[in-house]
Amino acid sequence: MSPCAPGRWLLALALAALLAGCSLPPLEGRSESRALSAAEARETPLGRAVGDLAAPRPGLTGVHTLEDPREAFAARVQMAQLAERTLDVQYYIWRDDITGHLLLEALRAAADRGVRVRLLLDDYGHAGLDAELAALDAHPDVEVRLFNPFPFRAFKPLGFITDFSRANRRMHNKSFTADNAITILGGRNVGDEYFGATDGVLFADLDVLAMGPAVAQVSSAFDAYWVSASSYPIASLVAPPPAEVLAAIRQRTALVERSEPAATYKQAVRELPCYGSLVRKDYSLVWAPAHLVVDDPSKGLALAQPEQLLLHHMAEAVGVPARSLDLVSPYFVPTDAGTDYFAGLARTGVRVRILTNSLAATDVLVVHSGYARHRQPLLAAGVALYELRPDPREQAAKAARRDEGPRMPGGSGSSGSSLHAKTFGVDMERVFVGSFNFDPRSAKLNTELGLVIDSPELAGAIAHVFEVRAPRSSWELRLDPGSGGLRWVDGSGRSVAVEPMTSWWQRAAVRLLEPLPIDWML
Repeated sequence: MSPCAPGRWLLALALAALLAGCSLPPLEGRSESRALSAAEARETPLGRAVGDLAAPRPGLTGVHTLEDPREAFAARVQMAQLAERTLDVQYYIWRDDITGHLLLEALRAAADRGVRVRLLLDDYGHAGLDAELAALDAHPDVEVRLFNPFPFRAFKPLGFITDFSRANRRMHNKSFTADNAITILGGRNVGDEYFGATDGVLFADLDVLAMGPAVAQVSSAFDAYWVSASSYPIASLVAPPPAEVLAAIRQRTALVERSEPAATYKQAVRELPCYGSLVRKDYSLVWAPAHLVVDDPSKGLALAQPEQLLLHHMAEAVGVPARSLDLVSPYFVPTDAGTDYFAGLARTGVRVRILTNSLAATDVLVVHSGYARHRQPLLAAGVALYELRPDPREQAAKAARRDEGPRMPGGSGSSGSSLHAKTFGVDMERVFVGSFNFDPRSAKLNTELGLVIDSPELAGAIAHVFEVRAPRSSWELRLDPGSGGLRWVDGSGRSVAVEPMTSWWQRAAVRLLEPLPIDWML
């Protein structure tokens, strides 16, 4: 035996012990719970207010769009404050930042009043919050579960090595439901960048607040995810924090609560009139038929059948566009099949308009590479393409605040606003608002949900984006009639042949990534 052999054996034994500790705990013994029944929901103050509003409109769902990030934050807090019986909350990302902590405290305050809180988070998107979540879970009226968790908590990326197939499938759903009476769903995660509270990338996003029949569908979907084979109680994965950690959490929470940004958000909650208006029955809503489309949670373990997927339900609910398709997607990776679909629609006379992030605005450079090579075929077929233009004033202001070095490819590609809304309108009659990106990851890997709403009014609002707002805030892409190359045209008609507001290394990185067969992961 060589002198080094004992060291190798010890290393092998240590690795074996590490991997042995990377197995998930059993699911037996999970608590059982369900959303409020329709009758129970009607007995809550929110349920009675919704019932009074919905009574003259049987079968219709009331919808209010949440574009303003401060209103979107305040709406969630007010729902937590007005809930009497239950809060069911489901998110992909929950940041360890100011708005993340404020919303955790809103959930805790609701539980202190006796509201049952169920919080289901994807385990990839809450870095640094294990102790806070475990402390929240210790509350007698709160339970926290993690979707497709990483058993080795100290270094989660190890899970991609030991169980890649499962770890690569994430829960991308976003919903916030109070008393099975009102829900918020859409594209926003929980974090400062989604609520306009950061100097970094500010995601232009869209949620809908809904009440009526669609809420029961959201609650039913939440129940299915809550009891799925991918949802693990955090108590089975994270030990309760010791007293000194709890004290540090309380101290940090107090500092966050007293901070100037927190004061701004608390003011937004106080100033938002919508829920008082709801109780007074003068709240403005669009009432329309609406239907939830959602992936079966078994998709998280690659066990869902095609008819259980959101794409199948969406095709049934939306149908084939006959006149127009207006699509807004931050991470648009159409693949060859999708490019053929959109091009085919355009060639048959359907007006197809697509708004996505430019290279200057995207926060995920590698995803832009999966879109870039499809631009010329789409334009050649008659598809209109718009790419969001970052506000140069935001970039200049941020550059003045700190001296920035060059960013590495794959990191944040923008220092200003970035598109994050996921919505589309069909034939000026129907709209979709949800978490679904038009990319292979949303279609095949991540779980998603969204609301299909039969509303010409909301479909017209999406068309307005392309007719008024997109020309002002985006570049329209065109083919150069001479060379066949791309040109980016701003609202004043000025055009350039190089991706605007980008550096040479960003463009070089995209060109290097474009030929790689990685679309299926994007």
